[in-house]
Amino acid sequence: MKNILITITLLTSCFFIQAQTADQAFKKPLKEVISTIESRFKVKIRYPEALVADKQVTYAEWRFRPDLETTLHHVMDSQDITFTKEGEGKYKLQAFQYHLKTPEEGKLQLNYLSTLSPDITSWELRKTNLKNCIWQALEIAKAPAKPQSQAIITSKRIMDGYTVENVAIETLPGVYVSGSLYRPLKSKGKIPVILNPDGHFGDGRYRADCQYRCAALAKMGAMAFSYDLFAWGESTLQFKSEDHRRSHAQTIQMLNGIRILDWLLALKDADPTRVGITGASGGGSQTMLLTAIDDRIKVSVPVAMMSSYHSGGCPCESGMGVHLCGEGTNNVEIASMAAPRAQMIISDGKDWTQFVPQTEFPFVQRIYDLYHASNKVQNAHFPSEGHDYGANKRKAMYGFMAKELGLDLQKIQDTSGNIIETGITIEPFPALYVFGEKGEKLPSNAIKDFEVIEKMFSK
Repeated sequence: MKNILITITLLTSCFFIQAQTADQAFKKPLKEVISTIESRFKVKIRYPEALVADKQVTYAEWRFRPDLETTLHHVMDSQDITFTKEGEGKYKLQAFQYHLKTPEEGKLQLNYLSTLSPDITSWELRKTNLKNCIWQALEIAKAPAKPQSQAIITSKRIMDGYTVENVAIETLPGVYVSGSLYRPLKSKGKIPVILNPDGHFGDGRYRADCQYRCAALAKMGAMAFSYDLFAWGESTLQFKSEDHRRSHAQTIQMLNGIRILDWLLALKDADPTRVGITGASGGGSQTMLLTAIDDRIKVSVPVAMMSSYHSGGCPCESGMGVHLCGEGTNNVEIASMAAPRAQMIISDGKDWTQFVPQTEFPFVQRIYDLYHASNKVQNAHFPSEGHDYGANKRKAMYGFMAKELGLDLQKIQDTSGNIIETGITIEPFPALYVFGEKGEKLPSNAIKDFEVIEKMFSK
């Protein structure tokens, strides 16, 4: 017995020595391995120099196979690098994109997720588990209590059928979110509330399409509130632009939405039974996620964002790992958590929502069918359009919001019944600022260090 143990020990030691020797003998710089692949397979591979600098591939040529793409997988997977084909004989390398799958992988995931919720009982259980996990992943429960400060409100501008006021709300101690509140010029009784979170578009919430959208909703009879992404717009008076790409930016944006809604619903003429939300791109991500976790929202319209294979390329959309909940979920299942509340999913043909009609929307429809509420969900697809919140997408949203929230669509229609946005004033950017053109009105308690926020959530 003793001799057997000695033999096993010697063999084991020999294996590790050989493995370590082989590890050194077959290790090569990644850049050299890429050159070998290019030469052997007669292809061209482009990449940022910083992506491959100083990286080594263990057992480098042992990873080669007769097939090019199999070889690329074996080599690049070991480095957290992915590749895409750009044309015949041309490839591009990039850092592993954790938020992306292939369309086929997204479809396969949806097929699997369907097996987890074949009936209303199993779906309700999964939805509850997802919701609890999302709350935990976002760490919202760790946030300090809502500050008791009053909202900062600028003077009111009176427009054609609506008014505009700029508002800043302290959502965390020393952390302000800025936005603009559009209201009908004349209204009676309680009126609907519609959140308009911003997305990753140039010019932020100041851009014309955002002003058109909120003003039109106000003319129809709602109070519409548009607000900045974290570390965008006026938020950059407090934080660096790169802070927007920190994981906790997702938590702050969800908390901003919740606490803005708290403030809006405390207004004497707000109707808590008629609450909507709509946004595009990153604003679409916020629309789906906030609807999933906040039951006060009754109508949602995510635009140019719901996809089975794209979870949002910014940490402010996916940095807190909410898509890892339930052993793996995606934006389609998260959007389905709105059921049976009213929802219109707006998609187009030139971004990651291109397959919504045939792939993603049927999954959402099936969940609504479990509630016998198929009439409460719609898909407006624009195959020739791209990634935006353009006029056609807005028109689809106006009709849906009018129907579901009891708004007066005629307020933005011409005599032929066509939706028009004439009579809306597109204000210059500074008109929408709360804190002045140079930030001179920023409160004295405003923090300017992201590390202070991180400490708030470290308890």
